[in-house]
Amino acid sequence: MTGAVTTPFASPLPCAVSEQNSRGRRYSEPHPGHRNQFQRDRDRIIHSAAFRRLEYKTQVFVNHEGDLYRTRLTHTLEVGQISRTCAQALGLNVDLVEAIALAHDLGHTPFGHAGQDALAACMEGLGGFEHNIQSLRVVDELETRYAEFDGLNLTFESREGLLKRCSRDKAIQLGDVAARFIDGGQPTLEAQLVNVCDGIAYNSHDVDDGLRSGLISVAECRHNELLAPLFAEVESAYPQLNERRVIYEVVRRMINVQVEDLIAESRRRIHQAAPSSVEQVRKCDKPLIGFSADMARRHQLLKDFLFARLYRHYRVARMVNKMQRVVNEIFHLLLDEPDLMPDQPRRLAAHAAAKYGRRGHARAVSDYIAGMTDRFALEEHRRLFRPEELT
Repeated sequence: MTGAVTTPFASPLPCAVSEQNSRGRRYSEPHPGHRNQFQRDRDRIIHSAAFRRLEYKTQVFVNHEGDLYRTRLTHTLEVGQISRTCAQALGLNVDLVEAIALAHDLGHTPFGHAGQDALAACMEGLGGFEHNIQSLRVVDELETRYAEFDGLNLTFESREGLLKRCSRDKAIQLGDVAARFIDGGQPTLEAQLVNVCDGIAYNSHDVDDGLRSGLISVAECRHNELLAPLFAEVESAYPQLNERRVIYEVVRRMINVQVEDLIAESRRRIHQAAPSSVEQVRKCDKPLIGFSADMARRHQLLKDFLFARLYRHYRVARMVNKMQRVVNEIFHLLLDEPDLMPDQPRRLAAHAAAKYGRRGHARAVSDYIAGMTDRFALEEHRRLFRPEELT
């Protein structure tokens, strides 16, 4: 690793979340014994069906396009690794950070943001769809593993950390877990940290996957303000290194330079604000976890570069168009013809329709589609629309 050296393990901050200041669970349970409450959250997330499905959900490249591209699962693991490192250095609750990181994308649709955008368009006027809110829905309602409650019954702090954004109307419906979107203020430092580390992981692995795919080039990256000095550093230190290993070294340094900046700037902000409790963190008008102004600018320039050169590449645009049509066609067919759904989702849809009408039925259909993997969605589309396919 390059850059400044930070303390790998800091003393716990008084404003970090702990078992003692946690707001607990929606349903009371005995203490987990050999684990703390946030380790229990982490373990329940890892054992959930929604977590396993992340292995076959798109990050940028659809699952069948190559075995070495990131999936939603590998992205999640990378967010967890970066978040744990930062949490240890800052003195935050590492177990809570890990739980939030592992659960933050449980509500993501197949086909990445293409699938989410398509499902959001389908649900317009029917209650809407947003993957952060869907992640909360997964852990609160849709997982059915336990005899005494629906969902995973996670701690308040883990649930709160899944909501990066939320409209005021949705926040009113969700209640206390979304109170900050009504009253203002911030979530816990742990939730703030995962939010930033998600961006670090996202940008870094998309550079790697974009270069691997050939959709962006090393020559283009040399013009980016964040990447250019890293390429120069690696090539100066290792002039005979092959391009693939140069890329690995640059991506490693790209993560490190952002992590170092994040830790240093967050320490500065926390020291300046000096919150003595979680509640004081919540009352802050701005996040206490974040990049310096210069790194935030360079981070945004990299996002802009990836948006223009990778996400809008014609090959990605073709994939997006195809996958959005798959989601759109499945949704509208099942909305109009609920008897075409398999037994379990059909029963759930009938129950929701009886209770909430067409909006309830639409929500059940969106739950069914959001829970699909890329592979299952493509197979279901073939079964529904191609006469030669077995049903």
